[in-house]
Amino acid sequence: MSSQKTKTVAVAMSGGVDSSTTAVLLKEQGYRVIGLTGIMRKGQDVSQRAKAVCDKFGMEHYTLDVSDYFQEEIVDYFKDSYKNAKTPNPCIVCNKKVKWGKLFDYAINELGADYYATGHYAKIEKRGESFVLKKAKDPKKDQLYFLFELSQEQLSRTIFPMGDFEKPEVREIAQKYDIPSKNTKDSQDICFLLYPDTTKKFLLREFGETQGEFVDINTKKVLGTHNGFYQFTIGQRKGIGLAAERPLYVVDLDPCENIVYVGFEENLYTNELEIQNPHFQQKDYIGREFTASVKIRYNTTAKEALIIPDKDKIRIVFNTPQSAVTKGQAAVIYDEANTFLIGGGWIK
Repeated sequence: MSSQKTKTVAVAMSGGVDSSTTAVLLKEQGYRVIGLTGIMRKGQDVSQRAKAVCDKFGMEHYTLDVSDYFQEEIVDYFKDSYKNAKTPNPCIVCNKKVKWGKLFDYAINELGADYYATGHYAKIEKRGESFVLKKAKDPKKDQLYFLFELSQEQLSRTIFPMGDFEKPEVREIAQKYDIPSKNTKDSQDICFLLYPDTTKKFLLREFGETQGEFVDINTKKVLGTHNGFYQFTIGQRKGIGLAAERPLYVVDLDPCENIVYVGFEENLYTNELEIQNPHFQQKDYIGREFTASVKIRYNTTAKEALIIPDKDKIRIVFNTPQSAVTKGQAAVIYDEANTFLIGGGWIK
């Protein structure tokens, strides 16, 4: 790969096995590799682990302190979402604003990198003049859902080596090269909540306990009390603490009145939803109706739906009713065969 020997790639390195292996593989392919670690939270500096990898393999390493920006754009967004009865997805926002925001810009504009790479499990394919995000080899690790807001310009400068491997293969490569982070565990969903902290503990510290009511969505009767609507999310069954003849689920939240509406499983289903702030990676789908596969949360399967443009928002009508459509989460749109990403938006 002699043509790549003059190319520089900056790898966003968290110190974990995926990003570390990404850096080593790219160096083996002939790139000049620079490690770049973003300091997301004060007191949570993982740069030493990343630097150890760079030092061993003769790669430069830089850090960029984005902790204040991360607090404003990610942590505050996380809090505000729960405060407004929405269930946030900080990974998607972090990808847009931090990883392909501050870090991407620093890599390209300040470090002079030709490309930017991460340990995400996804594939990029060029089709004509467009770049397409395709599913990773490992279906369990595929991360397209979290990448729908990336632009064509960003895709044109991005490399995803992990898309060609399953996770056990990545572990084997890390062992083969004796990468210092070869035995690190996979990162948790919310990186700024360190064990034993949890979302519930975090929100209780931020908002305290405020007594409200559980209300039956069908009869409007008060069934009991709770200590804050923000501790619940749509579709939740466990932790409600109410006795009933059939299992009860959280079906709606009223942040103004501090009410948690509960109902039966059938109350969770709907055939359609609206998304706002839509973003299309594939521009030829803008402004027209089409059939697609849609995921309304990461850990679910994509379902067939009709995509209907409506001014600044999009209606999504599913062929079959969907359970627990949740405000604040992303609805991500794939092609009808569910092989590549078209775009997505935020559920209203």
